[in-house]
Amino acid sequence: MEQVQVCIVGAGPSGLATAACLSKLSIPYVIVEREDCIASLWCKHTYNCLKLHLAKEFCELPHMPYPDDSPTYVPKDQFLRYMDDYVEKFHISPKFNTLVESCMYDDKRNCWTIMARDIVNGTILDYASMFVVVATGENSAGIIPNIDGLQSFQGEAIHSSSYKSASDYVGKSVLVVGCGNSGFEIARDLAVHGANTSIVIRSPFHVMTKELIHLGMILAWWHISLRLVDFILVLLAYILFGDLSKYGIVRPNMGPLLLKAKTGRSAVIDAGTTTLIKKGDIKVFGPIYRIRGNLIEFEDGNERYYDTILFATGYKSTTNMWLKKDMSMLNSDGMPKNDFPNHWKGLNGLYCVGFARRGLAGIAHDAKIVASDIQANIEMTLFD
Repeated sequence: MEQVQVCIVGAGPSGLATAACLSKLSIPYVIVEREDCIASLWCKHTYNCLKLHLAKEFCELPHMPYPDDSPTYVPKDQFLRYMDDYVEKFHISPKFNTLVESCMYDDKRNCWTIMARDIVNGTILDYASMFVVVATGENSAGIIPNIDGLQSFQGEAIHSSSYKSASDYVGKSVLVVGCGNSGFEIARDLAVHGANTSIVIRSPFHVMTKELIHLGMILAWWHISLRLVDFILVLLAYILFGDLSKYGIVRPNMGPLLLKAKTGRSAVIDAGTTTLIKKGDIKVFGPIYRIRGNLIEFEDGNERYYDTILFATGYKSTTNMWLKKDMSMLNSDGMPKNDFPNHWKGLNGLYCVGFARRGLAGIAHDAKIVASDIQANIEMTLFD
C-alpha cells in the first residue's frame, strides 16, 4: 500500500487547481483520474461551439491568469490549451485510467484507505492517505429523465454530453429537452445549421447576455446590493429582449444573481436563441406527456414527430459510488450538506473542491482554502 500525504480524486479543473495550490505550499500529493486525459468533460463531452459564459477574469484557476491576448469569453479550444499550460507550469502528473472503487476512513490507522483500479491492465492500486480531496465535480454523469414511452422511441435519444456539432442533424427534426445554457446553445446551433429544432421549456429562468452578467458581477464586486444589481439586470434584459413570456419563457421571481447565490441555478446566456424563437425557427413546447414511437405528445395536447431527442437535462455527482461510510460532508445525492461557503470540508481530512455550483471562480476559491487548511493541519500535527 502506497503512503501518500494527499490523494486528489479527479483531474478536471477542480483537481488541477487543488494540485497547483498544494504545489505552491510544497505539499506532496497524488492525483488519480478515471479517464485518459485532463479535463475530460471539456475534452470529450462538450459541444464544439462552447465558450466560457463568464469573462475570463472570473474563470481563472489559482496562480495563473489567461494570456493577455485571450478573448474576453474564452472558447473551448483555448480553454483546453490553458489547461495544458496549467499542467505544465505546475508539473502536474495525473495517474490516468485510474478508477477509484472505494475510499473509506480507517479509524485504527487514522488515515484514508483508497482502492483504485487501472482500467487498462486491471491492476489494483492501494493508497493510504492523510487527506482526500474529492475533485470529481458536480457533473460526473449525465441525467436522462424517466419519460413514459421513451423506450419505444425509434430515433436517436442522446444526452447533451454526446453532442458535438449540428453536422449530423441537417434536415432532421430534433427536440431539445432542457433549457439551461447547454440546451439553449445547442438548440441555436441546430437551428442555424438546418435542423428542424424544437425545445422543451418547463421551468422559469432568466435570459441574459454575457455582457449583462459581466456588468452584474462587476457591480457585485463593488459590494452593491445583489437585489439592486438584479433589478438593474432584469430591467436591461427587458429592454433588450422584451416580454418573452408570450414565447413560453417565464422569468423567476428572484433575480438572476440572488438566484445563483441561493440555489446555484444560473441565468441562461443568450447567443441568438431568443431571436430564433421569436422568428419561429425554434419551436417552444411545454413538458412531455409521453412518447409513442417517434411521436412526442406534450402535456398541452400538442404532438409532433421527431428523429432525435437530445436531453440537455444536466448532470449528477457519482461520488457516493466510491466514497464509503462518510456522512460528514456529502448528502445522498453526492453534493455538500452545507451551503457555500461552508461546503468544502468534512471530517478526518476529507475535502471537496468544485461542488459549490459557482463555476471556475468557485473552484479557485475552494482549491485555495482547501490547500491552506491541509497545510494548517500538517503544521499542527508536526507541532504536536
